[in-house]
Formats: sequence, structure tokens, C-alpha cells
Amino acid sequence: MFESLSDKLQRVFKNLRGEGKLTPENMEAALKEIRIALLEADVHFRVVKQLIEAVKLKAMGQEVMQALSPGQQVVKIVHEELVKILGQHQAKLRFANEPPSVIMMVGLQGSGKTTSTAKLAKWLVKQGRTPILVSVDIYRPAAREQLAVLAREIKIPIWIGEPGENRPSELVKGAKIEASRAGRDTILVDTAGRLHIDEELMVELDGLKAQLNPTEILFVADAMTGQDAVKSAEQFHQRLGITGVVLTKMDGDARGGAALSIRTVTGQPLKFVGLGEKPDAFEPFHPDRAAQRILGMGDVMSLIEKVSEAVDQKQAEKMQQKLLDDEFTLEDFRDQLKQIRKLGPLENLLKMMPGMANMPKEMKNAKVDEKELTRIVAIIDSMTQGERNNPLLLNGGRRKRIAVGSGTTVQDVNNLVKQYQEMRKMMKKLTGGLAGGMLGKRMAKMKLPFPTSFPGFGR
Repeated sequence: MFESLSDKLQRVFKNLRGEGKLTPENMEAALKEIRIALLEADVHFRVVKQLIEAVKLKAMGQEVMQALSPGQQVVKIVHEELVKILGQHQAKLRFANEPPSVIMMVGLQGSGKTTSTAKLAKWLVKQGRTPILVSVDIYRPAAREQLAVLAREIKIPIWIGEPGENRPSELVKGAKIEASRAGRDTILVDTAGRLHIDEELMVELDGLKAQLNPTEILFVADAMTGQDAVKSAEQFHQRLGITGVVLTKMDGDARGGAALSIRTVTGQPLKFVGLGEKPDAFEPFHPDRAAQRILGMGDVMSLIEKVSEAVDQKQAEKMQQKLLDDEFTLEDFRDQLKQIRKLGPLENLLKMMPGMANMPKEMKNAKVDEKELTRIVAIIDSMTQGERNNPLLLNGGRRKRIAVGSGTTVQDVNNLVKQYQEMRKMMKKLTGGLAGGMLGKRMAKMKLPFPTSFPGFGR
């Protein structure tokens, strides 16, 4: 998300930091580069103009010009203006005082509406709510079946209608009755889409809105389509009065322009982003965190939230103590790898780390070989309990047996043992130096389940 834009802005700020003093001339040159970077990222021209004018007004002030670190001051100003554009605060979902609340999912065909409906339902369950799904897309072949398959996958009920119920108005009426009967507090309505906006679609959606009185109308847009997504959101808002936006495919090659433009153009907030195909690759949009990512500051809060959701805290504390006591075994190493894999692609986690923007390009773009993690777990699983606790037992014969049992080679086993031993040495030095320090206390408090080295990193 925002990777291309972030790289370009980082170059601008690096050049500014290289200047001994901020002057109107070098500030003007920097603003020109920022403008180009935003336009190339497909940010709406009105938004670019608004941001540049605001940054220029603040950056040309005496306080910034005479600051000891003017480059950092400019970064701070750009961050503040990005947050204003994206929205000062996270826009949360609204729910009815009397359940069930109704959330209509609208958008063009192919935007990821059906998948996003299922993802939102799973997210709502995590928040303690009890959703039910219903599809009223009676036009696209297998559209309703697609939502039914996803509902089974995430184990959330779906209303498919009584025999003969095949009109959208009948389906939502039945879904409301079923929600009340089953005690479901939220109805997610996956509406029909079109390749292009047409009057027939809008009339149908208007009718559903009048019938359902939804608390939210979320417009689902494909981030890959850039300004087309912004234009469609604006048209839907003019007709329906959308209350928020879900941007899908933000993990792809999207240039980020839609995310930066959509709130200014429609006046409605970006509420969620889709970051992959899996049902849990879906998260609330935080304007301040997005601004931090754009400026290469990392996103520690999102990282901590991911860890908190996926990691067993008691086990994390136990592992932390084992590291401090130098009792970390190969079995512990395997368990840590399994916890890490719950957090999603490792390269995505690394991008949330502060300072990654200043790393060499090959480090930033390094890929973690997920197959390597699978091989390591297989190797450790092929060992006996005694071998996991004491790798010194691993003579040549045992290593050969383990390689055969795990479908790997003796060299793979040797590499793992060497990597493990090096990690033990490194952690002994690290924990010895940090255990009593502030950084050590912060690391222990976060309880991140990361080994000190990522197997397969950079391969």
C-alpha cells in the first residue's frame, strides 16, 4: 500500500535533509517534486492542489525556515496535511439503536463487493456482533452461490430465500424476518452491480434503501482503478448518499491515489481496506497510520494489533523468559515460526517496522520464502523430543534420518542447526545487553513472537 508514492516522497525529504538551510528556492523545488509524486500516484488534482497550498503556507513560515532541522519540520507538516485529507479520525461503523442494523454493500461489478461482504461479516464477528448475509444480485450468474460458498467458509449464516423468493425486495424482507427470529443483530446486503452505472441499477438500489433504512451504505471500490473508483464513488454518493468506502486490492499495484482522493471528492470517509484474498485480509482504515506509511514511518500500532490477535500471550511470555534464561530449544523455535505464520506474509510485517523506508532497496524489497518456513517446521517435526531439546545429539546418522523423514537434504538440516545456534548466541548477547534497559522492557511488553532472523529472508 502506497509503496511507490512513499519511495518518491522519501527521496524528496532526503534531498531536503541534505540542505544546510531551508530557503524559498529549495522549498519550491521540493513542493514541485511532491506535486509530481502525488499526481503520478493518481491522486485527484483538486486534492493535490489543496495539499500543496496548505504545506507551502505552513512551510514558508519563519518558525520552519529558522528551525534547526527544517527537513524534519516539512515532513511533520506533510504528515499533518495528509491526515487532514484522509480524515482526522478512524471512521467507525454505525449501528441502529434497535437491532437488526442493516449495512448495504454497493458498487460496480468486479470491484470485490461479494468478497468484501464476507470479509466484513467475519470482522464483525471478531467485534462481538452476530451478522447474517443475504445476496440480492439476481442477475449475475452464480453471484448468490458465491456468497453462499464464502458464508460456509467463514461459518456465518446466510439467507438464501424461500422457494419462489427471487426478487431483491422479497429476499431482504425474508432476511429481516430471519434475523429477528435467529437473534442476529446485523444484516449485510450484497447488492447487484453493473459494469457501468445505469438508471435501472440506481432505481433498484433506491428502492432497497427505502425498504431497509440502512445504517450504513458502503461503496466498494477497486483501488487498482484509481480515479475511476473516485468518480464512481462520487456518482453513487450523489444518488444514494453513501456513508463510507471500502477499498479493495490495496495489497496490489495500486498507486494509492484513490485512498488519498476519495474522502475529499465524496465527503465520505474510507472505512475499510482489503489487503488480500483471505477472509481476514481486511482491516479498518486509520488515517494517521496510513499517513505514517506514506511517509515511511512504519505502522507500529497495526503491527501490535496483528500480534495481539494472532499470538497466545501466555506462550509469548513463556518464550520471552526462555530467551532471557538461554533455554530456547528447537521445539520453541518451531512454535515461534508457527505463531509468526498466523500474522500473514512476513514482508508485509517488515514494512510496518519504523525505519524500513531508510533501508537499502534490496532489503526493503526482500521476499521471505514461505516454503522455507514449511521446510524448517518439517525438519524439526522429524526430530525426537531429545534431539529438539539438545541439538548436540545430532550426529551424522541422525541428521540423515531427519532429512529423509522431512523430505529435505542433510545440508538443509545442517543449515537449520547452524542458524539456530547462531540465533542462540545472538539472543544471549542481545538479552544480556537489553534486559535491564528501556528498549528491553518495551520489547518484553510488546511480546512480539519474532525470532531474531527470518528463515528464507532475502532469498
